[in-house]
Amino acid sequence: MSGHLITIFGGSGFIGRHLVGRLASKGYQIRLAVRDPESAAQLMTQGVVGQIAGVKTNVRDQQSVERAVAGAEIVINLVGILYEKGAQNFGRLHVDAAERIAAAAKSAGAKQLIHMSALGAEKNHESAYARSKAVGEELAAKEFPGATILRPSVVFGLDDDFFNRFASILSLAPVFPLADGGKMKMQPIWVEDLADAIVRIIETPAQQGKTWELTGPDVYSFKELLEKVLTFTGRKCVLMPVPSGAMSIMACVMVLAPGRPQLTPDQVKLLKHDNVASGEFPNLQDLGIQPATVDAVVPEYLRRYRRGGAPL
Repeated sequence: MSGHLITIFGGSGFIGRHLVGRLASKGYQIRLAVRDPESAAQLMTQGVVGQIAGVKTNVRDQQSVERAVAGAEIVINLVGILYEKGAQNFGRLHVDAAERIAAAAKSAGAKQLIHMSALGAEKNHESAYARSKAVGEELAAKEFPGATILRPSVVFGLDDDFFNRFASILSLAPVFPLADGGKMKMQPIWVEDLADAIVRIIETPAQQGKTWELTGPDVYSFKELLEKVLTFTGRKCVLMPVPSGAMSIMACVMVLAPGRPQLTPDQVKLLKHDNVASGEFPNLQDLGIQPATVDAVVPEYLRRYRRGGAPL
């Protein structure tokens, strides 16, 4: 497969940063379709000169998307947001862009489309995030028959936005509210295992065109994961159960603060539902991958949040 062109939308994001190097080492030519090519400059050093290129792309613009996929044999859509802000909303990025990218990839003659959805995506979900992911994957599969759909659980790794985020909060807060006691179940997956899965799917025709539920080996409640963060960082914080209704009110206030909101009302809705594999779709084991555990990976990179801990 060496030398074939792959276009990656959202390639400078968390998952993309871990995927690009793996694909480059396999000899693929990589085009990173991103809003700001400068944000992908460091990724371009992961291959030989000219192997990885960034192209300014607006996924809301048809011509921009068409330019990004021109000549690509494989198209990967990693575009996603966790909260809405201004023009960056779920409908435009998870639904409209998913349809636009899939249609453009098909029209351009791409042989594969890999679309990143999310575990728990459901069209009748009370969360707008989960609904948009479900509609997006449906439209991607409609526009590009044979598309591969990936549904990962919470993704963790060195520069993740989950364990790092909560470690930062818990290192400062004496009390942390847990919606309905943090009973929601999660099955976190290591980003390196997720990247490995994508590469194996790309290179194994028999595994393409399927919907994959990609999770780690263990199921935890949200509370249990926060307790692990406290253990890994040696910090103390009271995890206080709070009714989800009260959390929703708190979230409505938090979204008014400048910068990134710590919590949104839609995220409170997500926290009321489990995020684990249904068992109806293939998982990492079907790709021959033995997933890493939270305990094997996370303590090392959360050392920075221990008192006196040095950055990695």
